[in-house]
Amino acid sequence: MFDLRLIREQPDRVRESLKRRGADEAIVGEILAADETRRTSLAELEALRNQRNTASKEIGRMKDDAERETRKVQVREINTRIDVLDQTVNKVDARLNDLVAQVPNIPDDDVPFGKDDSENLVMRQVGEPQDFDFTPVPHWDLGPALGIIDFERGIKLAGSRFYILQNAGAKLQRALIQWMLDLHGAQGYREIYPPFMVKEAVIYGAGQLPKFRDNLYHDVEKDAWMVPTAEVPLTGLHQDEIIDGEKLPLHYVAYTPCFRKEPLSAGKDVRGIKRGFQFDKVEMYKFCLPENSAAELEALRQDAEDTVAALGIPYRVKLLCTGDIGFAARKTYDIEVWAPGCDEWLEVSSCSNVGDFQARRANIRFRREAGAKTEFVHTLNGSGLGLPRTLIAVMENYQQKDGSIVVPDVLRPYVKMDVIR
Repeated sequence: MFDLRLIREQPDRVRESLKRRGADEAIVGEILAADETRRTSLAELEALRNQRNTASKEIGRMKDDAERETRKVQVREINTRIDVLDQTVNKVDARLNDLVAQVPNIPDDDVPFGKDDSENLVMRQVGEPQDFDFTPVPHWDLGPALGIIDFERGIKLAGSRFYILQNAGAKLQRALIQWMLDLHGAQGYREIYPPFMVKEAVIYGAGQLPKFRDNLYHDVEKDAWMVPTAEVPLTGLHQDEIIDGEKLPLHYVAYTPCFRKEPLSAGKDVRGIKRGFQFDKVEMYKFCLPENSAAELEALRQDAEDTVAALGIPYRVKLLCTGDIGFAARKTYDIEVWAPGCDEWLEVSSCSNVGDFQARRANIRFRREAGAKTEFVHTLNGSGLGLPRTLIAVMENYQQKDGSIVVPDVLRPYVKMDVIR
């Protein structure tokens, strides 16, 4: 949630932030107008309540019945006006909250200006794509040939953009998940196994509503939302809590399936298992002191990089520009892996510093010491890593000329085989 006080006190800064993001600046004027109406109405309400209190006291002291009755009529008129103003304030409050909830976070000063993902900045590349002595096969051919991916039955069961992993494919996917959870545990993250459905207040607190409503799966009868990422329930862990500042930072990791009704276009970008309405992901999440969030982001990015590096896959790190950064993020690094069969870089991790944006929505605060004023924590999130793109990269980078796939060293204890044939 954006800080209304910041909009009120520094509207030009907020307008500039929206301009850098390529968003509509007009919402700032709408918010200021609604805020002024609310404040004016509240001031009038305060005055009317004072008048009512004064009149009520006077009625109790009056001896003349006619004068007392006249005063009672005036109090009833005041009450009617108060009721009308109360309704006005409630409507304006709802409108104001809705408007503020639509304002994205302000990017950090070192986030490069850019109109879209074509202007993201490549910070570095680690490893070079290997030279194959054969033409690398894309996973959508490699998987079915080995009997580890079944597209037809996935579509039969659930429709377009679903698939089945079977035999060694299912083992490899499960191995990646368990290995990543073990690795992040060794990096200092506490594992959480959360519900895969959450209440509306939780998904709102994480910043998914109202902006991404059309992309979410919703059980209307139970008013439960299927998680689009483990970031959502991890944010909600401490919703409406005051954390002991001495316990910060808190580092969590969780595996969840993720459900998103992402709009999909035809063509190369969506072929195979790169994009779908259900996918698995291991998510890292942090709650920290405000002054430490910048350093925590760099550590989060390094933890994600170490995960990719351990798989022995070429990767690169991007700093996202203002036109591509997420709604809630102040700063984001993307980590992309090379997929030789697809012949493209695939994003497997997005590491973001959200600042106090989610904490304001979810009301997550801390005290530095007993009796101190509460402050909002800062939160950060990062994929560690996302599937199935990590699975794609393993399959395509470790494929052999005979169509088999060598299992990376770190995954062999989990898969219990060296080669998938």
